[in-house]
Amino acid sequence: MNGLREIAFDTETTGFDAWGDDRLTEIGCVELIDFLPTGKTFHTLVHPEGKEISAKVTQITGHTNESLRDAPRFEEVAEGFREFVGDSQMIAHNANFDMGFINAAMDRHDYRLYPRERFIDTLTIAREKFPGASNTLDALCKRFDISLASRSVHGALVDAELLAKVYLELRGGRAIKMDFATEEETVKRITSAIRKRSTPLALLSTKEERKAHDEFVVSKLGDSAIWTRYD
Repeated sequence: MNGLREIAFDTETTGFDAWGDDRLTEIGCVELIDFLPTGKTFHTLVHPEGKEISAKVTQITGHTNESLRDAPRFEEVAEGFREFVGDSQMIAHNANFDMGFINAAMDRHDYRLYPRERFIDTLTIAREKFPGASNTLDALCKRFDISLASRSVHGALVDAELLAKVYLELRGGRAIKMDFATEEETVKRITSAIRKRSTPLALLSTKEERKAHDEFVVSKLGDSAIWTRYD
């Protein structure tokens, strides 16, 4: 696959003891290519395998033992998760937590564990950029003016989508970086990210207006305007 592929992901759990009695209850993943969301996601609930969910956890995640009664067990979703992640870097906020639960679940079912170098921790990045400030995911969303309207409780996919937006901001913002080797490559990367309409919109300008615009561009930029050389 062309481009840098990364996976922003989040987990919900029954508690904090990944290698003890606590278990995963939800996994959410968002695919990024070259720092842009592609729209591809992976999401699943996970059966807590007999671990009782406390009232406090229910308040945070909305999950209960009853709501997860028919959820798939980890061994039923492990291959789908591993296939979606592939060889990509995995982005998490407070990565040690999510890495711990994913690897503990993998270990229980005899899968190879993910090494620490596979994970990018946005909490570490945020602390380096904003020392002394609150760097929770909520706080970073507010700092970057990212709406939290989609979140009523902590859900893994919703939080992964928010995390993807925060990560892009931490890496330098939402604008496409114009640092490619050649002009042709720049145009190719930009146009590949644009989805064409099945039925093109009709032009709203007249022939005379378009001619006047072309003459204005030539008078100001000559033939150096990049859009005059590419469709």
